[in-house]
Amino acid sequence: MLKGNDDKCIRQNRLDQQIRQDEGANKERGNWSNKLEFLLSCFSYAVGLGTIWRFPYLCYRNGGGAFLIPYCIMYILAGLPLFFLEVAFGQYASEGPINVWRISPLFQGIGYAMFCISFLIGIYYNVIVAWSFYYLFASFTTELPWTHCNNEWNTQACAKFDGRNCTLFGGLLNSTGACIFQNETSSEDWDVLRNFAKAAKMPADEYFHHNVLTISNDIQEVGGIQWKLALCLLFAWILVFLALVKGVKSFGKVVYFTALFPYLILLVLLARAVTLPGYMDGVLFYLIPRWERLTEAKVWGDAAMQIFFALSPCWGGLITLASYNKFHNNCFRDSLIIATGNVLTAFFAGFVIFGIMGFMAHELGKPVDTVATEGAGLAFIAYPEAVSRLPFAPFWSILFFVMLLTLGLGTQFTVLETVVTTIVDSWPDKFRGRNHKWVVLGTSCVMFLMGLSMCSRNGMYILQLVDNHAATFSSLIVGFCEIMVLSWVYGADRFLNDIRFMLSKYPTTYGLWFFMWKFVTPIVIICLLIFCIIDFKPSSYGGVIFPPYINGIGWVISVLPVIFIPGIAALKIYHSEGSFWQRILKLKRPSEEWGPAPRKRKVLDEPKHVDSRIPLALHLMEDS
Repeated sequence: MLKGNDDKCIRQNRLDQQIRQDEGANKERGNWSNKLEFLLSCFSYAVGLGTIWRFPYLCYRNGGGAFLIPYCIMYILAGLPLFFLEVAFGQYASEGPINVWRISPLFQGIGYAMFCISFLIGIYYNVIVAWSFYYLFASFTTELPWTHCNNEWNTQACAKFDGRNCTLFGGLLNSTGACIFQNETSSEDWDVLRNFAKAAKMPADEYFHHNVLTISNDIQEVGGIQWKLALCLLFAWILVFLALVKGVKSFGKVVYFTALFPYLILLVLLARAVTLPGYMDGVLFYLIPRWERLTEAKVWGDAAMQIFFALSPCWGGLITLASYNKFHNNCFRDSLIIATGNVLTAFFAGFVIFGIMGFMAHELGKPVDTVATEGAGLAFIAYPEAVSRLPFAPFWSILFFVMLLTLGLGTQFTVLETVVTTIVDSWPDKFRGRNHKWVVLGTSCVMFLMGLSMCSRNGMYILQLVDNHAATFSSLIVGFCEIMVLSWVYGADRFLNDIRFMLSKYPTTYGLWFFMWKFVTPIVIICLLIFCIIDFKPSSYGGVIFPPYINGIGWVISVLPVIFIPGIAALKIYHSEGSFWQRILKLKRPSEEWGPAPRKRKVLDEPKHVDSRIPLALHLMEDS
């Protein structure tokens, strides 16, 4: 008898859980098929190219292992609070970056700013993916094309000879490859040799600049479209379109590959790197702490900037991904897993990158700091140069660029999904359902056409300009406005109550989140903004400083997303009714549509009459 009652209780609990899951679903808009898809999509979004080519370099430049201390502190003070805030925000409302601001319509411009930032990032980010495709296709050969200096694009500056045995003993190579020592020549000839050595370019450097980019002398020299690169960009956009054509359902399947495969390749590359001479030199250079650097403000500023952009808040992507969660998903646990996993991935990637850089320094007979670099210089020059010196070089090159592609595409998928979700959520009657694919197609075409400007001979300069301005100052301002509205205008206590409504309990350490959101994180963001202004340098690339009017265009790009915040507020106030102050008070309060998605809110607010449903279900289960 007792056993029978226990069985009924178990069945009852299972049914209650199923009912709860059904209540949390949003069938109109769609949900992830399972919880793992959300986790992987966030990993795929946050663990991007910057994880590989930015963090390891910052770590070595700012004190090695000592840099981990400010990095972890900034993770706690700024990175994790913002990440959790946006994930909970998107999940609660089940809306994209614009409609989610029904929480305070006066500030809906924040959502438009997020949309604008994602749109700008998506244009140039896929160009970097196109570069990766170019290199991947070029790697399917018996000899990598950047191995030697005998190609049509090479110049006299290309370093044709291996100077390791010469430079180790303080000598310099001349144009014929002979090793010359200072005591063997005159001071004038030695100066000529030193200038020749400084001007020398690695084959991989010339391959990237003279073959892939065919780069012009400056940003004002436009040149024509590089059609091989343009075709690679078209191919990249076709892949992105196919991944998102069915919305979250197709996207959720693709992230199994884009999120997990990079880890497999990193492990394979690490296993190869540890066998190479010079590996430990690179790793020690990466990790040995230089504690005195902790007294420098720039180290702390770099740590805060890196953690801020590594987790990708304020672009709308996290809100978009979380909006497809079921209402009762444990977003607190997910935020801890994803944000912490991102930090650990960046740290782990450093062992691979600097291990290979140590090998390259050993091969060239140079200190590690002379070959260590970041950004495009690491991904498309330094690393390919190192790979070309390995046995079976094409195989390792293919692995590396497949990894770059999966990292880049994983972020690009979410960036485009953010843009598309914003459009669809703004006009659901027109675009939701069968018309969704046309929104994806149209957006992809527009962004592809705009990206073609970065496939021209001055495209690298344009990309550098947009990269410097699209998501730096604007993201920080958007992040500050976002957290101030949620914690002060709406109220951190009310927001924590909403989270309790989703999770059936407050997140662990209620007081900590309340204090972080209201005081600590906003102060950190303000300090970051001040740091960026002080540390700002005019845009440049390869020693070419952009003209003042070009930097002026860069500032227009920075200000463009932010203009939406006061602009939309002014429009809302103008179209509202009552006195000026009455309009402000009305618009800063949540609108009638704020809350869980309308269908969910209706289900959750109604009393649960289960008399006729539960016994019948139990009876059917017993009969079966």
